[in-house]
Amino acid sequence: MSDVFADQGVIRRLLNESRTWVFVGLGDNPDREVYSQARLMQERGKRIVPVHPAAREVLGEKAYASLADVPDASAVDVVGVYRRAEHAGQVVDEAIAAGAKAVWLPLQVIDEAAAGRARDAGLDVVMDRCPAVECRAKLVP
Repeated sequence: MSDVFADQGVIRRLLNESRTWVFVGLGDNPDREVYSQARLMQERGKRIVPVHPAAREVLGEKAYASLADVPDASAVDVVGVYRRAEHAGQVVDEAIAAGAKAVWLPLQVIDEAAAGRARDAGLDVVMDRCPAVECRAKLVP
């Protein structure tokens, strides 16, 4: 995989300037990595929106069954795709359709075709990177 979807300027901007992060795959299990990542973003002052078909509320926020159910998804800054790589393309396509501004595919969630579609649609794309690791890399205050 090339580093085209790991632009440090994009990563820094998304971590510093974004306000709303949707976490697709965020349920109420605190042992899952997505839960830790969402909590980190929440602690950094971000509004988080959980998307999980079985969750009603996560980290004090109302959960939605799908990205299409999120009200005013066009106001979403980042859609975190915490699903297996074989499902990432569908989520990325939903983010494009919803009018999200960026998609973030975490470590080991790699779908070059989907990332390319998002980039071609004008979204910022980060792939195979961990928000927590990037925060600790002193890219952000």
